[in-house]
Amino acid sequence: MDYRKASLKQEYLKQSVMTASPAELIVMLFESCIKNLKLAEISLVDNKDYSGAHTHFITAQETIIELINCLDSGVELSAKLLDIYDFLLRSIRDMNLKKDLTLLPDVLEILCSMRDTWQKISKSSYILTREVNVG
Repeated sequence: MDYRKASLKQEYLKQSVMTASPAELIVMLFESCIKNLKLAEISLVDNKDYSGAHTHFITAQETIIELINCLDSGVELSAKLLDIYDFLLRSIRDMNLKKDLTLLPDVLEILCSMRDTWQKISKSSYILTREVNVG
């Protein structure tokens, strides 16, 4: 039963990714990063599981790298986003190396703010697309 449930969950996730708009994919990346940082915190603080925390930090770092790879160098805003992503990546690496969560509230605040912005963009583009397709 667990295998079937896991398989259904994987299929749902796959379909969500395959049908998502570019803005929705960015939101998913931010959500993944936030989730992994919170899991790293739980691993460190509650469970004293340094290996588990390391795994979650690495996944969060890989997510930030993916966000960096999504940047379009031809867009002026990309340079500013790169600076933010670079700060986030360095902060996550520091937290992982030192197993020190001092920077976590600031990092999560930035990530949540950026996720919320992309959610608004995603909803705006959905409404615009719907109006164009309908009208």
